[in-house]
Amino acid sequence: MRLPKSAADLWAFVQGLAATDLLDLLAHCASLTVNAVRTPFDRKPAAWAHADRLAEAVGLDMTGYWTPTVTSYLGRVTKARISEAVREAVSDEAAERIGGLKKPDMASEAEGLLVGKGWLPSLLRAPVSMELAAHAEAPVLTEQAA
Repeated sequence: MRLPKSAADLWAFVQGLAATDLLDLLAHCASLTVNAVRTPFDRKPAAWAHADRLAEAVGLDMTGYWTPTVTSYLGRVTKARISEAVREAVSDEAAERIGGLKKPDMASEAEGLLVGKGWLPSLLRAPVSMELAAHAEAPVLTEQAA
Protein backbone atom coordinates (compact mmCIF):
# COMPACT_ATOMS: atom_id res chain seq x y z
CA MET A 1 0.00 0.00 0.00
CA ARG A 2 1.41 3.36 -0.99
CA LEU A 3 0.24 6.50 0.72
CA PRO A 4 -0.24 9.56 -1.47
CA LYS A 5 2.50 12.15 -1.25
CA SER A 6 0.04 15.04 -1.16
CA ALA A 7 -1.52 15.81 2.22
CA ALA A 8 -4.67 16.94 0.39
CA ASP A 9 -5.10 13.42 -1.05
CA LEU A 10 -4.31 11.54 2.17
CA TRP A 11 -7.71 11.56 3.88
CA ALA A 12 -9.61 10.57 0.75
CA PHE A 13 -7.17 7.70 0.35
CA VAL A 14 -7.59 6.57 3.97
CA GLN A 15 -11.39 6.77 3.74
CA GLY A 16 -11.30 4.60 0.63
CA LEU A 17 -9.31 1.78 2.24
CA ALA A 18 -10.87 -1.61 2.83
CA ALA A 19 -11.30 -2.46 6.52
CA THR A 20 -8.37 -4.89 6.55
CA ASP A 21 -6.06 -2.38 4.85
CA LEU A 22 -7.14 0.32 7.28
CA LEU A 23 -6.40 -1.95 10.25
CA ASP A 24 -2.98 -2.77 8.75
CA LEU A 25 -2.24 0.94 8.44
CA LEU A 26 -3.38 1.63 12.00
CA ALA A 27 -1.26 -1.26 13.31
CA HIS A 28 1.76 0.12 11.49
CA CYS A 29 1.18 3.61 12.92
CA ALA A 30 0.80 2.17 16.43
CA SER A 31 4.00 0.15 16.03
CA LEU A 32 5.96 3.33 15.39
CA THR A 33 4.96 4.66 18.81
CA VAL A 34 5.92 1.61 20.87
CA ASN A 35 9.33 1.63 22.54
CA ALA A 36 9.71 -1.05 25.16
CA VAL A 37 13.50 -1.06 25.31
CA ARG A 38 14.52 -1.53 28.91
CA THR A 39 17.79 0.02 29.95
CA PRO A 40 19.06 0.40 33.52
CA PHE A 41 19.28 4.19 33.25
CA ASP A 42 15.98 4.86 31.48
CA ARG A 43 13.02 4.07 33.70
CA LYS A 44 9.65 4.33 32.00
CA PRO A 45 7.26 1.89 33.65
CA ALA A 46 4.17 3.38 32.00
CA ALA A 47 5.64 2.84 28.52
CA TRP A 48 6.63 -0.71 29.45
CA ALA A 49 3.14 -1.42 30.80
CA HIS A 50 1.61 -0.23 27.51
CA ALA A 51 4.06 -2.35 25.51
CA ASP A 52 3.32 -5.40 27.70
CA ARG A 53 -0.42 -4.91 27.24
CA LEU A 54 -0.01 -4.58 23.49
CA ALA A 55 2.15 -7.73 23.36
CA GLU A 56 -0.52 -9.56 25.34
CA ALA A 57 -3.33 -8.29 23.11
CA VAL A 58 -1.66 -9.42 19.90
CA GLY A 59 -0.37 -12.67 21.38
CA LEU A 60 3.26 -11.80 20.73
CA ASP A 61 5.46 -14.88 20.93
CA MET A 62 9.13 -14.15 20.26
CA THR A 63 10.02 -17.85 20.01
CA GLY A 64 9.12 -17.63 16.32
CA TYR A 65 11.51 -14.72 15.71
CA TRP A 66 14.49 -15.17 18.03
CA THR A 67 16.70 -17.99 19.18
CA PRO A 68 19.59 -17.95 21.65
CA THR A 69 22.88 -18.27 19.79
CA VAL A 70 26.46 -17.44 20.68
CA THR A 71 26.18 -14.31 18.56
CA SER A 72 22.71 -13.14 19.67
CA TYR A 73 22.93 -13.83 23.41
CA LEU A 74 25.10 -16.59 24.83
CA GLY A 75 28.40 -14.93 23.91
CA ARG A 76 27.30 -11.65 25.50
CA VAL A 77 26.18 -12.81 28.95
CA THR A 78 27.91 -14.29 31.97
CA LYS A 79 28.50 -17.98 32.50
CA ALA A 80 25.88 -17.84 35.26
CA ARG A 81 23.26 -16.61 32.75
CA ILE A 82 24.23 -19.32 30.28
CA SER A 83 23.89 -21.92 33.00
CA GLU A 84 20.51 -20.47 34.03
CA ALA A 85 19.23 -20.70 30.45
CA VAL A 86 20.30 -24.33 30.10
CA ARG A 87 18.87 -25.17 33.52
CA GLU A 88 15.49 -23.64 32.62
CA ALA A 89 15.24 -25.09 29.11
CA VAL A 90 17.01 -28.43 29.40
CA SER A 91 17.93 -29.70 32.87
CA ASP A 92 20.05 -29.16 35.95
CA GLU A 93 22.30 -32.01 34.82
CA ALA A 94 22.95 -30.39 31.42
CA ALA A 95 23.80 -27.09 33.09
CA GLU A 96 26.20 -28.82 35.48
CA ARG A 97 27.78 -30.78 32.62
CA ILE A 98 28.80 -27.60 30.76
CA GLY A 99 29.45 -25.51 33.87
CA GLY A 100 33.17 -26.28 34.03
CA LEU A 101 33.89 -25.24 30.44
CA LYS A 102 35.53 -21.98 29.44
CA LYS A 103 32.97 -19.38 28.46
CA PRO A 104 33.33 -19.64 24.65
CA ASP A 105 33.01 -23.43 24.80
CA MET A 106 30.17 -23.20 27.31
CA ALA A 107 28.28 -20.76 25.08
CA SER A 108 28.77 -23.00 22.05
CA GLU A 109 27.58 -26.11 23.91
CA ALA A 110 24.61 -24.21 25.34
CA GLU A 111 23.62 -23.08 21.85
CA GLY A 112 23.38 -26.71 20.77
CA LEU A 113 21.43 -27.68 23.87
CA LEU A 114 18.94 -24.82 23.47
CA VAL A 115 18.10 -25.44 19.80
CA GLY A 116 14.37 -25.99 19.40
CA LYS A 117 13.59 -25.48 23.09
CA GLY A 118 11.83 -22.12 22.64
CA TRP A 119 13.77 -20.63 25.54
CA LEU A 120 13.76 -16.84 25.80
CA PRO A 121 15.51 -14.47 28.20
CA SER A 122 13.05 -12.78 30.55
CA LEU A 123 12.98 -9.51 28.57
CA LEU A 124 11.71 -11.33 25.46
CA ARG A 125 9.13 -13.47 27.22
CA ALA A 126 5.47 -12.67 26.84
CA PRO A 127 4.19 -10.74 29.84
CA VAL A 128 1.99 -12.63 32.25
CA SER A 129 -1.52 -11.27 31.88
CA MET A 130 -3.08 -9.61 34.92
CA GLU A 131 -5.92 -12.12 34.77
CA LEU A 132 -3.57 -15.12 34.75
CA ALA A 133 -1.43 -13.64 37.52
CA ALA A 134 -4.49 -13.03 39.71
CA HIS A 135 -5.76 -16.55 39.03
CA ALA A 136 -2.36 -18.04 39.92
CA GLU A 137 -2.33 -16.17 43.25
CA ALA A 138 -5.93 -17.04 44.19
CA PRO A 139 -6.28 -19.88 46.69
CA VAL A 140 -7.63 -23.10 45.28
CA LEU A 141 -10.68 -24.36 47.13
CA THR A 142 -11.18 -28.08 47.33
CA GLU A 143 -14.48 -29.78 47.98
CA GLN A 144 -13.43 -30.39 51.58
CA ALA A 145 -12.59 -26.72 52.13
CA ALA A 146 -15.80 -25.51 50.49
